[in-house]
Amino acid sequence: QVQLVESGGGLVQAGGSLRLSCAASGDTICISVMAWYRQPPGKERELVAAISGGSTNVADSVKGRFRISRDNAKNTLYLQMNSLKPEDTAVYSCNAWCPVTPADYWGQGTQVTVSS
Repeated sequence: QVQLVESGGGLVQAGGSLRLSCAASGDTICISVMAWYRQPPGKERELVAAISGGSTNVADSVKGRFRISRDNAKNTLYLQMNSLKPEDTAVYSCNAWCPVTPADYWGQGTQVTVSS
């Protein structure tokens, strides 16, 4: 089992920055891929960025503004969000994939609201 706890969400003005954190605990050695997803109001959940080993993948809608990183020593995933836009408003959730089990783990989500 893996537990994920997000933090760092909040209210920010357009053009501002936020850094989300996702602390992982439990059987973290099984994790091969970690990712950030978001679900805007009234819309479906979408992939924002993913990281596996040294490789990252970022959605076109946030490319150049968001950066995903992982500190393995701290078992923490980050999402640095710059130049935020009102359309970035969403609940952001952390995800971890353990292929051995296999199992998909989710955090509780953190709200990000960008005002215009």
